[in-house]
Amino acid sequence: MTHNIFSIKIFTVAAAIAVAAAAPLAPACAQQKSQQEQIAESTLVKVGGKAPDFTVEMIDGAKITLSELKGKVVVVNFWATWCPPCREELKHVQKQIIDRFAGEEFLFLPISRGEAAKTVKAFLQKNGYKFPAGLDPEQAIYKLYASNFIPRNFVIDKQGNVAYLSVGYDEVEFAELIDAVAAELKK
Repeated sequence: MTHNIFSIKIFTVAAAIAVAAAAPLAPACAQQKSQQEQIAESTLVKVGGKAPDFTVEMIDGAKITLSELKGKVVVVNFWATWCPPCREELKHVQKQIIDRFAGEEFLFLPISRGEAAKTVKAFLQKNGYKFPAGLDPEQAIYKLYASNFIPRNFVIDKQGNVAYLSVGYDEVEFAELIDAVAAELKK
């Protein structure tokens, strides 16, 4: 009988340990779902919808208006110098996107969200980036597309519609972004 009570105590302790170990995972899963819901709620444009038009001032003072780019596939990329996933994503842009689609009817249009020109210029120079960057110091352009979370990419098709969008950066997301651009260029 003592053996059975001892076994029950061990089983009870093991079960308590398993529950305690699993407890932190439950909020994490709920939190992840909550973050996905937050991302969805903060995304103001949808795939298939018309891309909101804007004019952005570039670092060199030039101005680009999205609606004037009809006929091209455009990646509108919102980022910031202080954002670690943005910085990681930008490391891959030149070779995997800009160089890959060079000579095509394509434009990568990175827009710094909420930062001064001098901050963006210093960041680009420090990292040796040669691609032009747009400035959105008041987040007026960003607020047409989203209310939270960066980096964000919006692939705009040749007719000016949102063909693909993504939030965050990882290798899978970036590969899907490249595939979305390639698919739009083939149309």
